[in-house]
Amino acid sequence: MKLTDIAPLETWEAFEREIVERSGLDANVFGTDGVRISKFKQWANRLCPAIKATDRGQSYICAVAHMNLATMARKSAQPVIEECDAGLLKLVVPIFKDREFVGAVGACGALLDDGEVDEFMINRTTEIDSERIAELAEGLSNISTEKAEALCDYINERLAELIPSA
Repeated sequence: MKLTDIAPLETWEAFEREIVERSGLDANVFGTDGVRISKFKQWANRLCPAIKATDRGQSYICAVAHMNLATMARKSAQPVIEECDAGLLKLVVPIFKDREFVGAVGACGALLDDGEVDEFMINRTTEIDSERIAELAEGLSNISTEKAEALCDYINERLAELIPSA
């Protein structure tokens, strides 16, 4: 079953926009293959698009974080809140329909609690100059674990409204 079998793509995209407006984070709905289902994109900061613009950043930072957290969320059937290797918040809420895992909602792009950007790791992975990384990281917002958990609760509440029970 695909997410678009449950609700039209426009509904999922509107949900992504809701999450962005509510949290200021970059938010996307993903299918079981880990690929975003819509073309909607609103970055939470200036650093993430620079990381994702490099093949190694996309492959070894962003995709790895999503796949690892999505796997954890699917197996536990619970939201997962962690940091990606760049040091930024990544949260994943699994989506189930009649006990079948059908996708995930991901949100990312702020510093979790008092976290810090891992400039060294970003530089080593992407080869973006350290000074450029520091410049792009200026003004990153912070989110507390409590607010991230509340966002997960909100996402779960909205998923319950979007996905009819059997």
